[in-house]
Amino acid sequence: MTLSLADRHITALMRQITTQDVIELVHPFAEWQTFGALAYIAECYGFRYADVRLVGKQKIAHIHLVRDTSPQARQRAAANSAAFHDPGPGRPVPGMYLGSLTPVPEAQADVDLITTLIRYDAAGAAANRKQLLAMAWAGPALFLLLAVLTGKYAVLLPLAVLTPVFLLGALRINVTRRAKLGERLLAAGCTPVRDDAGRERFVRPVSYRV
Repeated sequence: MTLSLADRHITALMRQITTQDVIELVHPFAEWQTFGALAYIAECYGFRYADVRLVGKQKIAHIHLVRDTSPQARQRAAANSAAFHDPGPGRPVPGMYLGSLTPVPEAQADVDLITTLIRYDAAGAAANRKQLLAMAWAGPALFLLLAVLTGKYAVLLPLAVLTPVFLLGALRINVTRRAKLGERLLAAGCTPVRDDAGRERFVRPVSYRV
């Protein structure tokens, strides 16, 4: 039987849920909504979204979830394990239409909120302000030095000018995008906090869904 992409994602997720206390979702070409849906399913089985890291030159997203030991999470996991005791290809999973990662209406708001949290954290990881500012000024200096050494001013001087413009513009766009995501999280009742590393993040309100 040929599995759909959604079935393959779900199968890999359920394998981690049943064998690990820490889940890592790595799907290089997946959309953010796919990560949100997978994180939602994991949370239905007693996990909680923890963080996202962007790895490598391609900035591939690694979504991390950890087992939630709270009584509420255990109750939710037990209820979903009883209701969806054999999740997998061709069989239902919590909150999704059969055979897909498309949320049913009653799960849509939760999936959207998790997706927004992931995108907010990813935007923060992508916009290392100190690093981008350092690159914005070190880049032109390097191109100017190369121009003096090689005499290729026509090629290297435009790069010296455009590099800071591009990097500072990218930083500005990312900051604006992240601010809009933060507004959505505030509107959803999330609380802004700083984590142990000093990063700006959000904590969701307590959910009583099962």
